[in-house]
Amino acid sequence: MTNKYKYLDLILGLFVAVLLTSNIASAAKIVDLGMFAGRPMIFDAGTLIFPLSYIFSDVLTEVYGYSTSRRVIWIGFVSLFLMSVVLMVVGIMPGEAGWLATTAAGDNTAATFGQDAFDKVLGLTWRIVLGSLVAYWCGSFINDYVLAKLKVRTEGQLLWLRTIGSTLVGEGVDTLVFALVAFWGVLPNDILIDLILANYIFKVGVEVVFTPLTYVIVNRLKRLEHQDHFDRSTDFNPFKLTA
Repeated sequence: MTNKYKYLDLILGLFVAVLLTSNIASAAKIVDLGMFAGRPMIFDAGTLIFPLSYIFSDVLTEVYGYSTSRRVIWIGFVSLFLMSVVLMVVGIMPGEAGWLATTAAGDNTAATFGQDAFDKVLGLTWRIVLGSLVAYWCGSFINDYVLAKLKVRTEGQLLWLRTIGSTLVGEGVDTLVFALVAFWGVLPNDILIDLILANYIFKVGVEVVFTPLTYVIVNRLKRLEHQDHFDRSTDFNPFKLTA
């Protein structure tokens, strides 16, 4: 990436913050928003904020181009991997010293409670970690690829079509991959289907609701950064980190 842009570092920071926060929230709580079209809207809490990462990706690809967005995706991937590994390692380390104050009187129950609390809030299993990483990587690159191609095809018109269309594909892949990797064989099939549908409907719904704000942010950034990139000759190889 380059430092010639005024706001790229801000978007990068917010993108990574949303990505990491959503993954911590996913492990911490399941939320229930009732019923929609006869289906229960039950999903991990991280889903409430994770769709914002796709909005940031849309903005990055639309304004700065696929090459810049590709590097941001990799930065997010490495950050997510590092956080997951640290939490898993910390989770399996001996915890007695960490709760020394609560166990000074010989209360072993307090020490057990402390470890259980950590495991429930921040504990991660290898399937959750793998599902999050693979789903994020696949969904993000597909989202940005579709948006970049649609921008060229529409000659920069119909921004709503590009943002919503790319989200329909990218979030679909993300949701399906994560659910299958993390929960296939763990949850009953009917619950797994409800989880996939609820996540997908909510994520796409967030993209639709935030479309007017996306228009405002994109148009303002294009003016401030003097940048409106078209990926007409871009190499879309996701493993190529140079422009």
